[in-house]
Amino acid sequence: MQAARLHEYTDDMTEGLQIDEVERPHATGASDVIVEVEGAGWCQTDNHIIEGMWNEYVPQDLPMTLGHENAGTVVETGEDVDIVSEGDSVICHPVQTCGTCRPCRLGETMYCENDAFNGLTTDGGFADYLHTSERSVIPLPSGVDPIDIAPHADAGITAYHAAKKAVDELNPGDHAVVIGIGGLGHIGLQCLDAMSAARITAVDVKDSALDLADRYGADHLVNPTEADVPAEVESITDGTGAAQVLDFVGADQTTAYAPDVTAAGGDHHIIGYGGHIHEPAQALVNGEFSFVGNIVGRYAELQELVALVEQGDVDLHTSRYDLDDVNAVAEKLEHGEIDGRAVITP
Repeated sequence: MQAARLHEYTDDMTEGLQIDEVERPHATGASDVIVEVEGAGWCQTDNHIIEGMWNEYVPQDLPMTLGHENAGTVVETGEDVDIVSEGDSVICHPVQTCGTCRPCRLGETMYCENDAFNGLTTDGGFADYLHTSERSVIPLPSGVDPIDIAPHADAGITAYHAAKKAVDELNPGDHAVVIGIGGLGHIGLQCLDAMSAARITAVDVKDSALDLADRYGADHLVNPTEADVPAEVESITDGTGAAQVLDFVGADQTTAYAPDVTAAGGDHHIIGYGGHIHEPAQALVNGEFSFVGNIVGRYAELQELVALVEQGDVDLHTSRYDLDDVNAVAEKLEHGEIDGRAVITP
């Protein structure tokens, strides 16, 4: 089969991955599931993996097939698998968990002590077939296209995971700010709109992204190249600030907004990454706000997100590309030329 593989770290996205002919995986374990990949979302994290940003955090044996947002059709299962059968359409949670360590027993599957992360620590779905496990697959409702839903396997549940935490702290009359209406941000905004009564302000430097935000429920739109974000938020909230801020950019400039836009006792959620947090300790003491980190959502949260998709509450803005186009997609994303989410169709 063909697979897009990372052989060495590089900052040059035009030659980040190489299309190789590799052996097709088979179900050798009792709980194994082999999926014929129909859609694999391209993520900014894929660019970061190519750059080597994750190498110091998780072990990576190269060459490795990237792709952690996968959906498709089950073609083979291990002898103990009963949640899915051959021919079923599924979306694949990117993390394969053990189910027996203490975090798994507590339901915190993202903290699994024995996990394997497709496209990050083990081969992913930029290939014809994907090896995963029964604990990681979710059957798709009839009529849901695997290609269209694939990016929800990471982008969707990461955005949903952050939005769900924010919604717990939002009351009617509160304000929320969503920074970055890109591949994750346009999903997070819809989740906030569907699950809370808060007023939402969307912030992005691209007019096309703000158009998406307007379509998906934002009450106010702010372009930082045309207006001062803290001043706009102050005006919109009558000086109170935003009870919850979802930062899908995570750059130095966006994390620096926190003391000026976050309401007293509020949270600034870091979902995008690449920048730093440089705030005086006194700023946090004075406003008693918190920076909150966010990782990929749990298996159960992917089930919940699939339900929102099936109900029509969350839409995914996508564009499709062939496997041979992986490096072109990486280059486009590097230059901010993709609205919504790119999906590779092997």
